[in-house]
Amino acid sequence: MRGPRTRGARDRELEAGSRAHYEDAAYYTATYGQRIADVAMYVSLAERFGGPVLEYGVGNGRIALPIARHGLEIVGVDLSRAMLADLRARLRAEPVDVRRRVKCVRGDMRRARIARRFPLVLCTFNTALHLYSRTDVESFLARVRAHLKPRGLFVLDLSMPPVEELGRDPDDPFHAPRFRHPTAGVVVSNREYFDYDPVRQILFVSMEFIPVGGGPDQTWVTPLAHRQFFPQEWAALLHYNGFDVVEVQGDFHGGPLTKDSEVMVWHARRRG
Repeated sequence: MRGPRTRGARDRELEAGSRAHYEDAAYYTATYGQRIADVAMYVSLAERFGGPVLEYGVGNGRIALPIARHGLEIVGVDLSRAMLADLRARLRAEPVDVRRRVKCVRGDMRRARIARRFPLVLCTFNTALHLYSRTDVESFLARVRAHLKPRGLFVLDLSMPPVEELGRDPDDPFHAPRFRHPTAGVVVSNREYFDYDPVRQILFVSMEFIPVGGGPDQTWVTPLAHRQFFPQEWAALLHYNGFDVVEVQGDFHGGPLTKDSEVMVWHARRRG
């Protein structure tokens, strides 16, 4: 079993877990490029509300670019230099009118200030799972309130806490299929370790990449840290931070939230 870690050491792991997963844009794109159900939902919402749209966690534009291609202006906020650099590179391959509709802002979602309000504010693909404390959530929701137009809609999606992973032995890896790593250019086997801290409700994932036929010195690990929010908890956080929940969906097709849902899609408006 792994030995206990000090608060300082765990905090360093938390810092790495909030950033490392987004430092390799090519791997990120290869891993999530076929994820399209959320894209379709957010494009439909943007067409319904009109621009401009504000997206927290814009990354390298998996959702923002389709929105811009549909003729809508979008402002994207992200903390990752690597992902924003890849988004800018992708924009250079787009028509001029699409490029003009996308604005990138590098900043912390808890503090970034944009001098305008939006009819639609999005927080996409688990971006909010990097809000590790109550004060993080409060700071972020204050920014959302400040950026929403009256009667504007705030929509975010969060994965449902994966109970089977929260209870997993941290020394018992999950073995993912082999694949050719797009950046390393070699076939790798992939082991993932899950270590859940129930006090802080943070799931630490260590993704270990082992080149097939390579030595142990060629292995590398990418950490990821996600806060786990439960449905009633997020409902309370929205309520006590000045939001009224319009609806909660359990998929990206408008289905209800049930015990079998893998995702929560929250629609909320600023109270008052």
